[in-house]
Amino acid sequence: MKIAIMGAGGLGGLFGGMLHGAGEDVALIGRGPHLEAIKEQGLTLKPTGGEPFRVGVRATDDPAEVGPVKLILFCVKTYDIETAGADAQPLADAKTVVLSVQNGVDAPDRLAEIFGRECIIGGVSYHQATVEAPGAVTYGHVAGKLYIGEIRGGGSPRVERIRDTLDRAGLNPEVHLRIRIAMWEKLVLLCATGGVLAFYRKPIGPVLGDPEGRALILDVMREAEAVARAAGIELPRETARRMLALIESDMDPETKSSQLVDLLAGRKLELESLNGEVVRRGLDLGVPTPCNSLVYEALKPYSQGLR
Repeated sequence: MKIAIMGAGGLGGLFGGMLHGAGEDVALIGRGPHLEAIKEQGLTLKPTGGEPFRVGVRATDDPAEVGPVKLILFCVKTYDIETAGADAQPLADAKTVVLSVQNGVDAPDRLAEIFGRECIIGGVSYHQATVEAPGAVTYGHVAGKLYIGEIRGGGSPRVERIRDTLDRAGLNPEVHLRIRIAMWEKLVLLCATGGVLAFYRKPIGPVLGDPEGRALILDVMREAEAVARAAGIELPRETARRMLALIESDMDPETKSSQLVDLLAGRKLELESLNGEVVRRGLDLGVPTPCNSLVYEALKPYSQGLR
């Protein structure tokens, strides 16, 4: 399968490197020093607790050099969707499938405005991957969850084919028959790990260890869960409580969310697609979101970065 990865950062680099290692025809589309390092010396993947290895995956900043592909994995930040979507036009023809593995719940709908609704598939990734240095991606939990599914719900032969391709690469995908629910579950989680950790400027351990910090995490997730239900999303019962248990059991105390890392580095934030999304939808649906509003208003001055 000919595959293009829009966004060669942590997640895109991990997916592209693993797919290339499995024998797929892959091209990474990126920019900046990270892209130049990959072009010059290949991509180094560094598994947590394992030996680093290098893959000679193709990389470029010009999608026209790649041409139409069967599958586009969108891994760019949500604030870059429209720009990346316009740049990706040379990658798409009538048979191309676009798989969004981005944060937030509106990415597939925004991509549908660009490529057409019929070609869009939703994805939810719980992989952890970070650009450690130009040309090097550190990752953990490759065996973690990766859900994919038709936006309208149900299964399809094309989703099964993509699942098989991702599975051969060791990414452990699972077809989710109600992918919108999976997307909202992750949003509930990210409003806490992304928003609250950035709010405190601290890793998860110190925040959970503080009674007020732990309470804010739970309240932020409860509000997001309430907004989802008001929007007609049938989340499992006690989703916020379940996500809190997941954080407490699975996350290393020193874990920093990607939004916290971006904030500390002075980069743009995905704030509008996380706590901002919950605040706006809460206003539209009449659901109070005071804790998400607190986090959103505190972080908004930094949402465009400091550079």
